[in-house]
Amino acid sequence: MSGHQKAKGKKEQLKGKAKEAGGRATRDVPLETEGRLEQSKGDARQAKEKIKDVFKH
Repeated sequence: MSGHQKAKGKKEQLKGKAKEAGGRATRDVPLETEGRLEQSKGDARQAKEKIKDVFKH
C-alpha cells in the first residue's frame, strides 16, 4: 500500500509541475497556482509515506 501512495504522490508532483509550467507559459495565474497547490499535496503525501516507513522499520 505504501508504494502505491508514494507513486500517487509523485504523480501529483509531476502533474502540478506541468500545470505550473503551463500556467506560467500562458500567463494563466490561476492555473499556475493550481499547479503549485498540486505539487504541495504531492509533497505532503510523499512526506507522510516516508514518516510511515520510518516507524514501520
